[in-house]
Amino acid sequence: MARFGTFELDSQRRQLRRGEQDLHLTPKAFDLLSLLVDAAPRVVPKSELHQRLWPAGVVTDATLVGLVKEIRRALDDTDPQAPLIRTVHRVGYAFDAPVTRAQQAPRLSRWLIVGEKRIALMDGENIIGRDPDVQVWLDFATISRRHARLLVTSAGTTLEDLASKNGTSVDGKLISASQPLRNGQRFACGRLDMTYRESGAGVPTATELSRIVEPPSRG
Repeated sequence: MARFGTFELDSQRRQLRRGEQDLHLTPKAFDLLSLLVDAAPRVVPKSELHQRLWPAGVVTDATLVGLVKEIRRALDDTDPQAPLIRTVHRVGYAFDAPVTRAQQAPRLSRWLIVGEKRIALMDGENIIGRDPDVQVWLDFATISRRHARLLVTSAGTTLEDLASKNGTSVDGKLISASQPLRNGQRFACGRLDMTYRESGAGVPTATELSRIVEPPSRG
């Protein structure tokens, strides 16, 4: 939980509030705001933001600029002399408002294993699919654009199929309702297998996930 001015940012619940008012941000804009607030007052380079927000693909700086504009509109950040989000030209962005952070219990890290790669899961909603705007982007022919949803909360992690074409299975069985996941449990989206892991010690080794593509057919 972080507070700045009249705003309250709860990354675990994925909520941004101003007093009693809930403010809406698209998922990527919320992720960007959370990154900048967590890093404040450090200037976060564009390269780091690209890697954290789009670990499986490449987008232009224009996309990042668009997210910054969306956040500024939500925060009514219009004073050029005292901006909440400061642009450091040719470098990156910094969150300049004083931030008060509430004490929280040690965070449990969750991640997916896909082949030899790992990708960290965020608190809240993590959509798996081929749409470049989702949190877990997997470019694989049997995966739908928005295939499945992992919901990460303090109570645990659940998996839900999003009416995908090829289905989502847990331990080899197709699911039709939200399914809780335990540490080490295997599941598949289409024909792509992955394993859910969690630990209080953080995500081991690399968290970057390269684009997963379907191997070429033989014959």
